[in-house]
Amino acid sequence: MSDALRIARGPFGRVALLDMDRPLVRHAHPHCHVLLKVEGADTQFLVRDRIAHLTDESAVLVNAWEPHAYDHDPTRPKTVILALYIEPHWLGHFRANWAASNAPDFFEETVGAITPGIRRMAGLLAGAMVHAPDETAMHEELLGRLMIALIERFTAWKALPHSIRSLADRGMMDYRIRKAVRRIEAVPGEIPGMNELARDVGLSRAHFFRLFESNMGVSPRIYLNVQRLERAVELVAEGDETFAAIGERLGFSVPAHFSRFFHDHAGSSPSVFRKVTRLNAEI
Repeated sequence: MSDALRIARGPFGRVALLDMDRPLVRHAHPHCHVLLKVEGADTQFLVRDRIAHLTDESAVLVNAWEPHAYDHDPTRPKTVILALYIEPHWLGHFRANWAASNAPDFFEETVGAITPGIRRMAGLLAGAMVHAPDETAMHEELLGRLMIALIERFTAWKALPHSIRSLADRGMMDYRIRKAVRRIEAVPGEIPGMNELARDVGLSRAHFFRLFESNMGVSPRIYLNVQRLERAVELVAEGDETFAAIGERLGFSVPAHFSRFFHDHAGSSPSVFRKVTRLNAEI
């Protein structure tokens, strides 16, 4: 069963060391997302329905809000994956234009060939998370070196970022979609359903879905699940509420449904996620 081996969280976002042997559902994240193989079998992801191979020689690169899924082959052994979810403002401390890392074209390709140096740095970070889970300053330093190497290799960071132009070209968001987005972000656990949300903002379901995806780049269901997951990660990692209470707060009436949702999106059960996130506090 897939689960987290270690989780590191901080101003950089979060880094998860995942031992994977089951698929993850189609989902997205509000930050740029990098996947590196640490050990085990080669594997693959689906990024906007394109196959992206994860091997010893390649990284999978996922832009913010880009739908993707883990496409595990059940006939193959497990894969240990280093998953990076990086906050734009943290990257902006290295170089100002890296704060655009949450734009839709920060990474131009979904797969990139990594160097031996990048492979070595990924191994050092994974090893530090396992052997020194309380050394958060070390984790952040190693992560910084790794992200600098990845961005310098896989983005055109020296040029005026295309992502800024892309964001400007998208124009103003439709006021009805803006209303829906604000409601989802404010109370993700109180959204009764997509039909009701569409009706509340004055659109038919079909028009609402088309307009939402053209404005936001993802479907309203994926956007809602992103907000639920990010809220769940915070509550599971930092709070003491039961998982049943967290699930109810986020709109899951059955505790098992919340646990399945969390595992299918985060790659770990909420109980293991809480345990490994708090390792540094227990040591």
